[in-house]
Amino acid sequence: MNSNVQSLKAFLGQTGRVALVEVAATKGSTPREAGAFMLVSASAIFGTIGGGQLEFMAIDKARQLISPLEGEMAAKRPEGVLSGGTTRASSTAAATPPGGSAATLPSRGREARIEVDEVCATLDVPLGPEIGQCCGGRVEVLIRPVDATLEQELIAKAEAEEAHLPHVYLFGGGHVGQALAASLSLLPIHAVVVETRADALEGMPETVETRLTPMPESAVREAPAGSAFAILTHDHALDFLIVAEALKREDAAYVGMIGSKTKKATFKNWFLKSADGSEAEFNRLVSPIGGNAVKDKRPPVIAALATAEIMTALVSHAAEASAAPEKVMAG
Repeated sequence: MNSNVQSLKAFLGQTGRVALVEVAATKGSTPREAGAFMLVSASAIFGTIGGGQLEFMAIDKARQLISPLEGEMAAKRPEGVLSGGTTRASSTAAATPPGGSAATLPSRGREARIEVDEVCATLDVPLGPEIGQCCGGRVEVLIRPVDATLEQELIAKAEAEEAHLPHVYLFGGGHVGQALAASLSLLPIHAVVVETRADALEGMPETVETRLTPMPESAVREAPAGSAFAILTHDHALDFLIVAEALKREDAAYVGMIGSKTKKATFKNWFLKSADGSEAEFNRLVSPIGGNAVKDKRPPVIAALATAEIMTALVSHAAEASAAPEKVMAG
């Protein structure tokens, strides 16, 4: 399993000099929140601060800071272009992107400010039509070279964030399972595919954990609080067993099962009569996963809909969990 921490370490270890580009402050509507960051080397980037002309400007300035040659070239640019000192409106802010046009810094009291010293740069940029973005807010970006101390801080922060990622357990590696695993692999979560068949785990994304076990329901019991469970195995009886186990987890953020109305009704009858389940527990079940608003049963479509559904549930559950202590204190 390849994690984000491993990717970060690989980038820092193989790309030579690197600059950290971090959103230091925001005001109004912006592409990313304060704390969002990206890393920039002479030939590659890791992460994003939201894209668009703002990011292009930041990358350009970052490469000036870490590349002596680029710094020399920047010093020869016309006044107002990204260079040393403080730069204000009415000039081109960065080199023209491929296929694009040069961005002019704003005027009318909303000037972009670029401050540079020997070790870092600060971009304070309004996101308006003057730079080709219409978010309407304002972003302050801090750019600084990554030294050994900062590198360790970035790795430690990434490790801490990874340790607290919400877990999503996907039971079943069939066609929909493969598509859903691929979709989940793109999210800031810890995805685990649980299977009883070894061949069904072949070809899973590198960022997804795989578990081969004859007792998949045991993974439900071992899951951390706030986990999501998506059940779509090759066997309806196995689905029922896993779903019943998941519905007993009152701390689950999401329990979803693939299937039809008939399958759901059959499960309900079994769950209430033979599995000691309750109506309240059954009502927490999402089935079919991804909803039925879109009448399309192709695996990638189901996966896309289910992924959005799961992510929404995780965010909602986390918000409720964060608000709970506040309510207790207020009470």
